[in-house]
Amino acid sequence: MKLPFDSRQLRAFSVLARTGSFTQTARELHLTQSGISHSMKALENDSGCRLLDKLGKKVVLTQAGEQLLQHATRILQENENARESMEHLGKWGQGRLRLGATTTACQHLIPSVLREFKESFPDHTVTIEPGDTPHLVDALLHQRIDLSICLEAEKEPKLEFHPLFTDDLQFIVSSLHPWARAQRVERSEIPKQNYILYNKRSVTFRLIEEYFRRESMVLNTVFEVGSMEATKELVKIGLGVSIFAPWICQRELEQGSVVALPLGRKKLQRRWGILHWHGKRLSLAEETFIGLCRSACASLPGSLALLT
Repeated sequence: MKLPFDSRQLRAFSVLARTGSFTQTARELHLTQSGISHSMKALENDSGCRLLDKLGKKVVLTQAGEQLLQHATRILQENENARESMEHLGKWGQGRLRLGATTTACQHLIPSVLREFKESFPDHTVTIEPGDTPHLVDALLHQRIDLSICLEAEKEPKLEFHPLFTDDLQFIVSSLHPWARAQRVERSEIPKQNYILYNKRSVTFRLIEEYFRRESMVLNTVFEVGSMEATKELVKIGLGVSIFAPWICQRELEQGSVVALPLGRKKLQRRWGILHWHGKRLSLAEETFIGLCRSACASLPGSLALLT
């Protein structure tokens, strides 16, 4: 396999093509004239072509030399672009942050965190890929994102989970529902209700299913919805009962349009956190973002338990 051209030889060749003089080229590159001459001979040997001709005291390019100069110009320009890009990234506050987040986190957590993040890193480019936890795990494994705010899922050895908080899932019903008026849930009535639940591929749906299986119950799912906002609206107009964390509908609870009630004597909790590649050395921007997430979680409404 042939080795790539030496970039130092290409730079000397490029300067020589411009100056037409070994002496001037040596002066510009702070090298000896013999050093330039040896470099050009080595470059000709590597290329297998005669690249230079002498016309009196002036050096001119052969046809092969003219073709090589076109390639050398592009190679040297790409090299310069790469250097400038790395220097740009090395400067304070400049770079990128590729985030993944569930739709719930996008709505209730991300806005306040990004507002503070941009104050510290105004020149950072931030992208957000929304999706459910399984989708975000896949995006991390395929390196489409750097960090993900999501629920704790099945153990993935390539990824590391930084816990943020836990929440409790509860029945969410319309304020006109009999359970809301009674302020209690009769166990015998639970399987008889029509349920509006988040999509079956989600971690939340699996947790709910496992919880009621342990309680020897099967829920009657009438609507399978992929949006929490749509779910809340359907609950408000009395089309069914849903199950999610009260902090997600804090505004509706305060307005009195919905009511939250415990699932039973046993709680159904979820763990939220930030995922990234296991053993990855986090950048200052990534560490700052995680710290801001922890602070933001402390101010989320509803019944939350912070994790350390």
